[in-house]
Amino acid sequence: MPDCVTLELVVDHPRSAVWEALTDLELYPRFFRGVGVCERKDDGGTGQWYRLRANVCGPPAEHTLRVLLNRRGEQFVLDSEPNTAGCVSVQLADAENGGTALRCIFFRPDGGFRRSVAEIRQWARDGLERLGRHLAGEPEPLPSPRPPTTLQIANTLVTAGVITPGRPDRLIRQLAALNRWGATLAGGYTAAAARSPHETAVTDDGGTRWSFQELSRLADRLGGLLGKLGAGEGAPVALLARNHARFVLTLLACGKIGADVVLLNTGLAEPQVIDAVLRHEVRVLIADDEFAGVLRALPADAVVVSTDELGNLIEDAPQVRLAPPSRPGRLVVLTSGTTGAPKGARRPTPKGLSTAVSLLSRIPLRAGERMLVAAPLFHAWGLSALQVGMPLRANLVLQRRFDAEACLRAVAEHRCTSMFVVPVMLQRILNLPEEVRARYDTSSLRVVASSGAALPGALVTAFQDAFGDVLYNFYGSTEVSAAAVATPADLRAAPTTAGHPPLGTTLAILGPEGERLPPGEVGWIHVGNDMLFDGYTDGSRRDVRHDLMDTGDRGYLDADGRLFISGRADDMIISGGENVFPRAVEEALASLPEVEDSAVVGVPDTEYGQRLVAFVVARPGAALDADEVREHVRRRVARFAVPRDVVFVADLPRTQTGKVLKRVLLESGWYAGGTITP
Repeated sequence: MPDCVTLELVVDHPRSAVWEALTDLELYPRFFRGVGVCERKDDGGTGQWYRLRANVCGPPAEHTLRVLLNRRGEQFVLDSEPNTAGCVSVQLADAENGGTALRCIFFRPDGGFRRSVAEIRQWARDGLERLGRHLAGEPEPLPSPRPPTTLQIANTLVTAGVITPGRPDRLIRQLAALNRWGATLAGGYTAAAARSPHETAVTDDGGTRWSFQELSRLADRLGGLLGKLGAGEGAPVALLARNHARFVLTLLACGKIGADVVLLNTGLAEPQVIDAVLRHEVRVLIADDEFAGVLRALPADAVVVSTDELGNLIEDAPQVRLAPPSRPGRLVVLTSGTTGAPKGARRPTPKGLSTAVSLLSRIPLRAGERMLVAAPLFHAWGLSALQVGMPLRANLVLQRRFDAEACLRAVAEHRCTSMFVVPVMLQRILNLPEEVRARYDTSSLRVVASSGAALPGALVTAFQDAFGDVLYNFYGSTEVSAAAVATPADLRAAPTTAGHPPLGTTLAILGPEGERLPPGEVGWIHVGNDMLFDGYTDGSRRDVRHDLMDTGDRGYLDADGRLFISGRADDMIISGGENVFPRAVEEALASLPEVEDSAVVGVPDTEYGQRLVAFVVARPGAALDADEVREHVRRRVARFAVPRDVVFVADLPRTQTGKVLKRVLLESGWYAGGTITP
């Protein structure tokens, strides 16, 4: 390897535009492959310093870069200290055709690349060409959604251990049951009872432990009982319960009689519960006793069944063998309601095992998993855990309420191999004293899958440093199902990424006219797969373009095809003419050690149109003031994104799945009529 490698090329854009793009180092992950993170460091006034995380030459490694020379419009030099990534000089000059002539010299390239001269040149040329397409705004061809092939599905199922030689007689019975009932929860658990009758299907913290055979027989009896109460095809059941074995039993029983199930959020107020019951014309409501207070205004003819009484009711019910319904029952999942009233979203009946295969293609779950589902089962993410656990014949470990230490205790006690959580749960686990975490052996965990809310980069790195590279970040929604999954390797390279689309999912970033945007440009995230929802129960739907559904989020793809979420489309504000997303500010706040929790929202502003307000929960005993918070953020985001108001609060209002209720922040009196009141 020579001491230096030179690359010369012409970019067909004015020098001023190329200079602005090349000297914004934080955009490098969008253009140069292998660069996961490049962010400005606190330089203390001694120059421009950046933290670079890249895997250009192997496993992800972190480097410190310093801008040694900066002659505006002409030349800049970047050096790594210590010499871990070499040094690069970039010179710009006007080209004859009106473009920009670039001369890049890599000094000591063996320090950071360990590649051949030809590979270094190709890597740099590839990145600069991508930057040129970004400047040109060149749209890329739109992908066509493609379902996975039979071979891809088979390979995924074999790898996961869903299909194994094993006992051929049991395998035949399993496939026969699945063919008879379809790939529904009822069908999957009936098939599991045929394949592994005596294996544990569900365990909860109330002492219940059922095998697949027991669960299937109980579901038959409960299904017969619910039918007598008026539930069935065209007669929905509502379920208001926490995570326990009878929740799973109810879903299977309803599936066996073809009854739609409306999954009610345990955080709903009485008016919202009554509205959901009436709007979905629910015949029977099954609820935990603790929610009796929100059911007082139900219609007189509504049938309410207590989950605590299900055991006694089933004992008195005759044993029956139910035949598959004429049509599968559907699951109706309520949206989170973070920006308004919750709406029902009809989930489609899975077409074969495509839903499970989608997750299994990116998350290495295996047959016989001992799966702790900490995420609420009424939420799309908890429901996904149940649906993927079905073909895996997993033992679902359930707890009524999440408690950080109890969660670790359950992992150790049941030797859980996987765990489904929402981000706030990970934060609460990390908030436990180190000596408390050390009491529990969590070495059995191979997979910790998180979804339901944004996963801060600081939390990602801290969790993986504490528990190992076991974290998977799932991005999806009730409406589009699986959109992208970030593996531990993705998260080590770029902690804030949502990852790559799983098998059977197509992902595109579209512009306002439906055109596919060039790499690195922020646009509307659209997703295509065969599990897009069937519309809201109020008749409304999501926008669909080119067979791809709008997720309601905006984001971009980096040079390696990884997805990054900029924020909800309706969260973006325009401040002084600049588009600003709160998420970048929230990421900056999460990196401040004294901050335990934070949320950033936009409010009206008489001068700038809109401005950001940061709501901050400080760690106990932390000495932190608004000026320190603003100064920390100022060093990490653009000037116009720095929140002008910082409000310290004791905690943040959240949904049961951990999403911050930003509308509640604005309605609570902290912000009123354009003024901030602590």
